[in-house]
Amino acid sequence: MTHFKTAALVVTTLALGLVLAACGSNKSSQSSSATKQQLNLSATAPLDTIDLAQATGYGQTGNVYESFWRLGKNGKPIAGLASKATKSSDGLTWTIAIRKDAKWSDGSAITAKDFVYSWQRTIDPKTKSPYSYLFSGIKNADAINKGNAKPDTLGIKALDTNTVQITLDKPIAYFKVLMAYPLFAPQSEKTVTKYGKKYATTSSKMLYSGPFVITGWNGTGNTWSFKKNPYYWDKKVVKLQKVNFQVVEDTSTGVNLFNTNKLDLTPLAVNQVPKYEKDSTFRSYAYSYIAYMQYNFNAKDSTVKAAMNNQDIRLAFSQALDRKALTKKALGNGSQIPTGFVPNDLASDPTTGKDFAQQQTVANTINYSTKSAKDHWTKGLKAIGKSKLTLTLLYSNDDATSKTTAEYIGGQLPKELPGLTINLKALPSQMAKQKETDGDFDIALSGWGADFNDPISFLQIPESNTAYNYGKYSNAQYDALIQKASTTDANDAAKRWDDLVQAAKLFNQAQGVTPLFQQVTAYLQKGDVKGLTHNTAGTQWGYKYAYIK
Repeated sequence: MTHFKTAALVVTTLALGLVLAACGSNKSSQSSSATKQQLNLSATAPLDTIDLAQATGYGQTGNVYESFWRLGKNGKPIAGLASKATKSSDGLTWTIAIRKDAKWSDGSAITAKDFVYSWQRTIDPKTKSPYSYLFSGIKNADAINKGNAKPDTLGIKALDTNTVQITLDKPIAYFKVLMAYPLFAPQSEKTVTKYGKKYATTSSKMLYSGPFVITGWNGTGNTWSFKKNPYYWDKKVVKLQKVNFQVVEDTSTGVNLFNTNKLDLTPLAVNQVPKYEKDSTFRSYAYSYIAYMQYNFNAKDSTVKAAMNNQDIRLAFSQALDRKALTKKALGNGSQIPTGFVPNDLASDPTTGKDFAQQQTVANTINYSTKSAKDHWTKGLKAIGKSKLTLTLLYSNDDATSKTTAEYIGGQLPKELPGLTINLKALPSQMAKQKETDGDFDIALSGWGADFNDPISFLQIPESNTAYNYGKYSNAQYDALIQKASTTDANDAAKRWDDLVQAAKLFNQAQGVTPLFQQVTAYLQKGDVKGLTHNTAGTQWGYKYAYIK
């Protein structure tokens, strides 16, 4: 299945603050300026929740909730609700000062206790937060998630009104980047108590900590807005007065609304790209989502298990795929060819600034080479004592991209590898996910999107016995490198980075999964829309510095 771990995570904003332009002194001029500073956007589906403890992503709501930091240019953490932070020499204790001008959207003060309450509420198993696993590394978080400790034992406490102390089980090298994720933002206990079961069921039954507040959302509606938060600590740089959303399920409808000036930005379907890719309003934005073939190393069928555990067979599959044909012709949506399991533009070497994606590259692993593919295939079949092989490819039939990708694989691999039969099994996403979770598959068309801008967001997945390692890939050397990066070398940026590069190369050489493409989404965008921030990991769009020119 396609596991859309959507790129859900972190709000991004440009590091350069854009100061409000002078509007003139008369009321009509001010009113005209305010009207102009509205952005009209489409959404593919209604908001499912605005409770940050229960959200499955922060693609939009990251603009209304802010944590200690937020992400700026190139995924670097910049100022949020924290005014100062210090780290102990062993990297296990962070002391963070909350800025004194931090206020909720009703004008009341945001305090250290709001962060403590928020974290304890989110990690409480009763809340059933889909992202509670991201607290791992914070003291007692794993035990709490397993139900073996109480939420109030989590490693966070208020030292005073404006100071939070966070204690970790192990150093987290990407701590600031992680803390920019809206999941870690404060929550108002007073508001949760006031509304009880009705809390966060409408936009008015919520307090907001970010540059915008939500208005006009009734829990099920297809329209809502983000309105500038008058109490936001950095409100002087926020130009937009309002961001209006409407659900547009069909991209053709979206294009029509765009062409009639009712939308300022709208996504394109694959079949629309050729028509508009030369248009001046055409834009394409990459995401940190990698689609890949996941192998079942613990398959119930002995022949399938032997084949999936054979590195030559996995390399044969990878080299038999023409990813250029897949991305340019079959998909035709501008998707990128990956260099390995970790996507492009996710994270850069702290010493050299080079993209991790370039450093993980291993020759002769994902290149299209029919001769090499056949050689590996012949060698692999001989090793498992077979002359032919039949496998089933599981995928979700809920979106066109998955169907197109699965059909390409199903046609391409048997064409290049004699004796191979690929049967396609299409199921609704939830059913496909369940089969993948249960280990009931041979090969699954799957994928992953980063939660935050660090390679570990991907590289933690193939560790033995991790929750999302559905294929049960296991390599002791790989585990040791990830463990070393997370413990011994956690406080040494260069050594930690080298550990991760080595681990990625090992995984890519083994083809523990076979990367297919990195998602790129095409859009039409009005030329007068400026300052939008796009992030490859987490909240896709940041509106804090956006404006209409």
